[in-house]
Amino acid sequence: MLDLTRGQFVKHVIMHPFEGFEDLRWKKAGSMRIAIVVVCLLFIQQIAYERLYGFQYYSDYDKMFNIVPYIFKSFILFGTWVVANWAMCTLFDGEGSMKNIFINSAYALIPYVAAYLIGTVMSHFLIKDEYVFIQAVEIIGLCWTFVLLISGIKAVHQFSLGKTLALMLLTLVAMIAMLFLLVLLLTLFQQVLIFIFSIYTELSYRIRV
Repeated sequence: MLDLTRGQFVKHVIMHPFEGFEDLRWKKAGSMRIAIVVVCLLFIQQIAYERLYGFQYYSDYDKMFNIVPYIFKSFILFGTWVVANWAMCTLFDGEGSMKNIFINSAYALIPYVAAYLIGTVMSHFLIKDEYVFIQAVEIIGLCWTFVLLISGIKAVHQFSLGKTLALMLLTLVAMIAMLFLLVLLLTLFQQVLIFIFSIYTELSYRIRV
């Protein structure tokens, strides 16, 4: 089995996904620090893609910058994926822990993050007629991330390909349910705060009068 550093394992996993994730699992060489850095880069990539893209492609940026949507599309969605996948794997007798799911999923995101960051840079040098080259880079990165994600989930749970695809589909369904409940909870919490504030305002007015 390969004797690589944690950093070298990242390259090994990306270039050889099917055997790379298996080696990563058996050597226990996954790095939580590297995984967290990748998720942070995902957050930066989301901002760069929507706010720093070439002006000839997107010239109508909003004047007001709101960071919440980017947090949702990076940290919250990724965290929901990890929790949902861990929850669903119990139905399939999966072997993966939440930590390993986090690491493998983060490693799988590297081509996607890199491709879209490269596409953002390319958008400042290529004209609209050459946009096909940017699209090619982004599509390749997205497809390779999909392959890595399947390989990573398959390795972490020791499933067959069919079982892995079924788990990933159930994970997406669980994510939708979790996000719906989260929105419902936040709405309820907001209503409670509004109610408490209304009572406070009314009592303050009564006391002054």
